[in-house]
Amino acid sequence: MKAKPSSSSLAITTDIILPSDTNALHGLFGGELLARVDRICCIAAQRHSNHICVTVAVNNVSFAKVIPLGSMMTIEAKVTRAFSSSMEVIADVFLEDRNSGERTKVNEAIYTFVAVDQKGKPQSIPEIIAETNLEKQRYESALRRRQLSLVVAGKMKPKEATELKALFL
Repeated sequence: MKAKPSSSSLAITTDIILPSDTNALHGLFGGELLARVDRICCIAAQRHSNHICVTVAVNNVSFAKVIPLGSMMTIEAKVTRAFSSSMEVIADVFLEDRNSGERTKVNEAIYTFVAVDQKGKPQSIPEIIAETNLEKQRYESALRRRQLSLVVAGKMKPKEATELKALFL
């Protein structure tokens, strides 16, 4: 199976935040953001794997800034690293100033997806080729994030987490 560049998985969506999307303080509901990020990350995962993809973990979400009512919000997602059937996808959330067009990163999320067939059986996927500096940085750190998640979930013994041990020893 031929490796693919991270850029080939890029998925982008832009939307405006409407009153029905907001909480009592007129900011985007956190759950609404999670749903939108999950969908665009799934598209990125499916582009990379050419399979149905299912969310297996929301590894990290930072709600760094409120996304106010009326905002133009863009979410960009890419596969950062692929393993045998699972892949890490990072989404960056931006607000766009409607007057200047300037974009500001306001949130980030890291999801894990698994590629499956029609019966839900995991499928092999291609490796990722990281091209840009940011892609290379995210690729390198993905293994540490994966090992940490597996240790926390009890699926890996701490002593087996070689990348994490290298950070502390």
